[in-house]
Amino acid sequence: MIQTETLELLEWSRLCQHLATFASTKLGAIALRALKIPTTQAETERLLAQTEEVYTLESQLANGLSFEGIEDIGDALERAALNGILSGVELLSIATTLSGARTLRRTIDSQDDFPILTELVAELRTYPEIEQEIYRCINDDGKVSERASPKLAEIRSQQKQVRDRVYEMLQRTMQRQASAVQEQVITQRDGRFVIPVKATHKDVISGIVHDVSMSGATLYVEPHPTVPLNNQLRQLLRQEQTEEEAVRRALTEQVAIAKDDLERLLAICTALDLAAARSRYSYWLKANPPRFTNEAIVLRQLRHPLLVWQQQQEQGRSVIPVDLVIQPQIRVVAITGPNTGGKTVTLKTMGLAMLMAKAGLFVPAREPVELPWFEQVLADIGDEQSLEQSLSTFSGHIRRISRIIEALTESSNSLVLLDEVGAGTDPTEGSALAIALLNYLADHAKLSIATTHFGELKALKYEDDRFENASVEFDDVSLSPTYRLLWGIPGRSNALTIARRLGMKPEIIESAQTQVGGAAEDVNQVIAGLESQRRAQETKAKEAAQLLQQAERFYAEVSAKAASLRDRERDLQQAQERAVQDAIAQAKGEIAKVIRNLQKGSATAQEAQQATESLNHLAQKHLPSRQQPQKPKPGYRPQIGDRVRIPRLGQTAEVLELAGDDELVVRFGLMKMTLPIGDIESLTGEKVAKPEPKPEPKPKAAPPPPPAAPTPVIRTDRNTFDIRGSRVADAEIVLDKAISEAQTPIWIIHGHGTGKLRQGVHEFLKRHPRVDRFELADRADGGSGVTIAYPI
Repeated sequence: MIQTETLELLEWSRLCQHLATFASTKLGAIALRALKIPTTQAETERLLAQTEEVYTLESQLANGLSFEGIEDIGDALERAALNGILSGVELLSIATTLSGARTLRRTIDSQDDFPILTELVAELRTYPEIEQEIYRCINDDGKVSERASPKLAEIRSQQKQVRDRVYEMLQRTMQRQASAVQEQVITQRDGRFVIPVKATHKDVISGIVHDVSMSGATLYVEPHPTVPLNNQLRQLLRQEQTEEEAVRRALTEQVAIAKDDLERLLAICTALDLAAARSRYSYWLKANPPRFTNEAIVLRQLRHPLLVWQQQQEQGRSVIPVDLVIQPQIRVVAITGPNTGGKTVTLKTMGLAMLMAKAGLFVPAREPVELPWFEQVLADIGDEQSLEQSLSTFSGHIRRISRIIEALTESSNSLVLLDEVGAGTDPTEGSALAIALLNYLADHAKLSIATTHFGELKALKYEDDRFENASVEFDDVSLSPTYRLLWGIPGRSNALTIARRLGMKPEIIESAQTQVGGAAEDVNQVIAGLESQRRAQETKAKEAAQLLQQAERFYAEVSAKAASLRDRERDLQQAQERAVQDAIAQAKGEIAKVIRNLQKGSATAQEAQQATESLNHLAQKHLPSRQQPQKPKPGYRPQIGDRVRIPRLGQTAEVLELAGDDELVVRFGLMKMTLPIGDIESLTGEKVAKPEPKPEPKPKAAPPPPPAAPTPVIRTDRNTFDIRGSRVADAEIVLDKAISEAQTPIWIIHGHGTGKLRQGVHEFLKRHPRVDRFELADRADGGSGVTIAYPI
């Protein structure tokens, strides 16, 4: 009972409501609104592992985990097990749930290093045969399709013929007796086709009156000649209902057989949704994963999650974080300070942080987040006075604290939170009771945090090493709390200071000071001195942090300038190389001219040779890249299927075949080319190792011709697939087979219609691993009714 009260006092239900908004399924939202706290550390560790894996997985996925199509099919499964007949809408819900679960499993299985999630979805059985049968038999609107049964198709064909005959006879009647007809329209009453006849001409058209208008001016008459046809139509409708029921009964029986597996599937999908909601809520809170340890509690910059929600969603004021660093030997922390200073908020923040960690949520604090495992979180916060039960404030506190003490007998590994311990009665007795209670808790609870106004509790720290003091800061100038939590310094009394600042007469203040005594004033002065020293240290720490930031900024600036100088040096070197290369090219041209002249004459060819050697010497002297040639990485040989780079084209391509030792066939985009093996390199820049020279190589008569332009792909009946009128699930099977066999683009005719088939095809193409891209066809080729897919 006390643990339930604690959840109410800490407003756990409000946090669960906020968490439920991050769920993707109806069942997930329901489960999160009533989220239970695990009772074992192993269960908590499992939930945290799920949260962390989903957090990492969704950071790698473009759109996160998708729960589209997963619905609450629990009631439908129960009715199927009881030999009930499911409706078409319920059967469709089962089919979409199976499809959504399969998508979830594929998403998780396609990723690496997620053992917890992989193990969770390994038990999923998605029954694709049931899903496909439901899609074959049930239309998108939940009606039984004519594909479900040849008999049903025949009945509906007969219905159409009879209906057309009825329409034809009624149309002729209305044309012949136009003056007696109120409006040229055919309608239905009680499932029978009738025409509106003026009440004043009721004898003109003989028949059965099925209805009368509100004004009485119109009679809805079924002419006698159409009565047999309407009777036949009603019989056909009954036969249709019977056949549809038979189809739905057969589908329901298949669902009933797989009931246990489908319930397990629903539970796994809900567990994944809960993990995703915990992950997304933690990301929204900017929270960090907790680590359970027996060492110190480390919760720096801890924020109250409900106040964060209020700030973000309801434009509340800024949340001031608190630091909670508690050493393992501490058993009791006494927090003192003025009213409205944030003591109670600190208690609730601490309690919610522990509950969130136990429930598998991240904690809204700065890393690292370290805390012990508490089997129980017990709290006495707020006022429990009750007129109905004749309880005063003090009596309410005592009863709740008694229930806390009873709960401690079950486990000493508990966190106890007490607000205004000992308040509501005589100060002397209340202080004595608070001291005795805290000493008891120090012996029987793992950690207790209590807020108080009693000055005597401040001295417990100096008598027992298991006690620690903390206080909420108070600004003497503005006479208002700062909501900051200070450790190791007890809160001092501010009542007389506030009274003096607010204009109370000095003689009254001096009299009150006399009543308090000099010792109390000395204690306040010591505390004030400690606070002054702390503020001075904080100022120095801020100055040191600013100096560190300046040093980091200067380092970044120097690094940027150094990088700029390196870039400039490289640009100058490249410019120098280009200038030298231009000069060498010019010199080589001149030498070639000299050689041609020498060839025309006689004995001066030796001079041309000397000039060429001088030129090579000049190149080696002025080109740094030639002074220290980089040796290509030896040993790389491309294999079929490898991705390689073609530097001269600036493209990457796939190796299709190796044409001997010197050539290979590659494909990039829609083009295939035969290239010399020396024109390619690996994606990491490795050059191709030259093969061993063959004996007596045959000289090539002429350089190889340039590669031919790619042959344009022509649309034929072999690469065109018409899926109009198909369901998305059926179309996916056809397209998957077509894409797996295709080497060229394929044309998919899905038509315009409502756009659902086109949307489903596009979603399928986005997910398919062999589809490089897809686009709508040109207007002359079908426009938005045709999609062209390009396989990899």
